[in-house]
Amino acid sequence: MKRVQYLLWFAHEHVSFRLHEIESIASVLKIPIKWLEPPTDKPWYLVELPSEEDVQKLSARSVTMRRAIQLWADEPTVPRLHASLKEKCLNGLLEPYKLKSFKVDVDLFCNSQTQEEKLERIESFSYMPFQGHVDLKNPDVTFQFIEYYGLDPKIIPENPIRTFFGRVVSESGRPLIHELSLKKRKFIGNTSMDPQLSLLMANLGKVSNGDLVLDPFVGSGSLLVAAAKFGGHVIGTDIDFLMLHGRTRPTRKQTRHIARKDESIEANMIQYSCLDKYIDVIVADSALPFWRSDVEFDCILADPPYGIREPTERIGSKESLPILKKEGSPVHFPSKVEYGLNEIIKDLMWFSSKHLKLHGRLLFWVPIFRQDYNDDQMARHSCFKLIGNCEQVLTTFTARRLLIYEKIKIPQDTDECSSAIPSASTFREKYFTHGDEYRLTRKQKKAEAAKNKEIWFAKLNNVNVK
Repeated sequence: MKRVQYLLWFAHEHVSFRLHEIESIASVLKIPIKWLEPPTDKPWYLVELPSEEDVQKLSARSVTMRRAIQLWADEPTVPRLHASLKEKCLNGLLEPYKLKSFKVDVDLFCNSQTQEEKLERIESFSYMPFQGHVDLKNPDVTFQFIEYYGLDPKIIPENPIRTFFGRVVSESGRPLIHELSLKKRKFIGNTSMDPQLSLLMANLGKVSNGDLVLDPFVGSGSLLVAAAKFGGHVIGTDIDFLMLHGRTRPTRKQTRHIARKDESIEANMIQYSCLDKYIDVIVADSALPFWRSDVEFDCILADPPYGIREPTERIGSKESLPILKKEGSPVHFPSKVEYGLNEIIKDLMWFSSKHLKLHGRLLFWVPIFRQDYNDDQMARHSCFKLIGNCEQVLTTFTARRLLIYEKIKIPQDTDECSSAIPSASTFREKYFTHGDEYRLTRKQKKAEAAKNKEIWFAKLNNVNVK
């Protein structure tokens, strides 16, 4: 079967996640990819795929890709691109599409254009023998013209560095990001994960139809929603009783004074038509696993608490005191103690080594200070292979990293787990200390700028300033 060249055109965000997402989706769908260029930070991948159906399946799940384009021309300059297209049109390239309705989309990466310039670029393709009518809303075929001006918006060359033209084969799965928007979601919490990142984690976890997926720090269930959308049967646990029962203080500012009503993870599943994929959520301490030894999950997705918006806690007592129930109270709420981030990660990896199926994936986030970051701090376990380590920048001095592990062997008594991740209390202390220092520096710079401005005006008016 003849393999066709395609350009996978990406949104320029979450760049370090792209390659892992595309490779994970291709693995799930069993689609072989031939790379025509080594993947880079540029907003495209050039690939060969067996069929148009394969590229449609691949792009339909991706949330980093914008669209997939069958490549017709790839040249370093616009004149050479037009010369190449003219020659190919003479050889019948446009024949299957010339009677269909069409439109031409124009995209300039790292540059801008006026409406007049856009129309001028579209008109430059008037030599192509289109006989169908232009349809901007629902065309039979869409063509894409791209001019690439580099990655630095401060240094924009006069002419594009590279140009592409081709037929749009399929759009990506990015509309799902808007469908799952937190603004429209019935039940959210302080730390509900952005839908794009949730969907990315589900893709990177290779979630597919019929998989059993666990989130051991489920919170408001964003990861469960994403995994269910890709066909996974989902279950979650969390130590926060009030969160799982929808009794926490409302998060939305407009309704903060009104108690929650009919809000829960189950309500979100109903909202997104995923109730058939929802098993349940359980109030439980991740430090004290309660699962039977023969329970196995296909994928474990987690976003452990960092100690900033949500506390890092486990069941325990600072003092060795007997546990007493209050008279007349049928429920006992156990005491909680701090649960260090390092201990959280180690416990999570030990649990996953026993309850994740062979070749299943474990994904979790780790907060870092960018200036202190070292790869050696990240967790290691002899049962797991580190597949990916992707950074999401949060502030000028903090970030978080998504670690992607694949289970490569059955656990033994001699297995080792190591992690040098700073504790949540240390991260919290540094976070607020750096934040205070940064705000103070900004205030000082602002005050200094105001003083200099005052001196400048005084000199202008020949007035002495003390």
